[in-house]
Amino acid sequence: MVTFMQSGNGTLHEDVTGQIFEGLERLCVAPESNRILSAPAYPGIERIQAQFRGDAFQLHRHDTYALGVTMRGVQTFRYRGEQRYSLPGRVIILHPDELHDGGAATEDGLVYRMLYLEPSVMFQCLEVARIGLPFVDDPIVRDDGLAGLLLAALGELDRELDELFVDDFVSRLTGGLLQHARLPQRPLGSIAWGQVKAARDYLEAHVTRGVRSQELERITGLDRFALARHFRAAFATSPHRFLLMRRLQRAKAMIGAGEPIAEVAAATGFADQSHLTRHFKKAFGIAPGAWNTMVQRTA
Repeated sequence: MVTFMQSGNGTLHEDVTGQIFEGLERLCVAPESNRILSAPAYPGIERIQAQFRGDAFQLHRHDTYALGVTMRGVQTFRYRGEQRYSLPGRVIILHPDELHDGGAATEDGLVYRMLYLEPSVMFQCLEVARIGLPFVDDPIVRDDGLAGLLLAALGELDRELDELFVDDFVSRLTGGLLQHARLPQRPLGSIAWGQVKAARDYLEAHVTRGVRSQELERITGLDRFALARHFRAAFATSPHRFLLMRRLQRAKAMIGAGEPIAEVAAATGFADQSHLTRHFKKAFGIAPGAWNTMVQRTA
């Protein structure tokens, strides 16, 4: 149960009760400084808790779903032409490849937990149903069941995710997103599921070097333009951007582990530090140095 109360100064805040936040309140103190708490990695899934005041992230876009719960404060972001506001207990659903920024709407600051899910993780669920990625038009929804499901994965950020848990989680999460999708999902019987999976696997196996179109044509049997259409239908992004984002994810992990940014750039296939910085800011809305200052690993 989530109820709203109004404080003496007229500011709306939420009294968060019930099982979905049980045991989490002590971690959601008012932020004194900007920081990001990052959970142990799991293939295709990134989990964080972020706390900050003011505007934290410039306009950027992921090639993942960004799915989370506002824990404390008022969360605001620009998305699909509108300024949005989320209160504690609300679920955030941002579709891959959609521009957005992020910040705290009040001086009290903001705490939220977010799970970044690569569409490829949902691949098997969608392949069985022969449907495309669910698009949720409203990026802020009130759904205690979905919030509870997300917080089951976001509740213990110091622990690794269990594989069997992830199997059930992804299945239920896919169903939850489909329930909130703007339009009924139409069958995509003509999508080349096997070929786009082969292309995705090849890109992941060669993440630190340039991959040429001819290579993907050879392993998939599709011409580059057909592959681009099928790949975007399956994963909401292009093969080129998928490869770039995998490089940036690896770079972000290395930076968080304390590696020098110039060495990270060389190790992840970027021409130099400025090349990495430019793409990092476009992808995550923050420079690598600022990310390094804010992030705190729990592993």
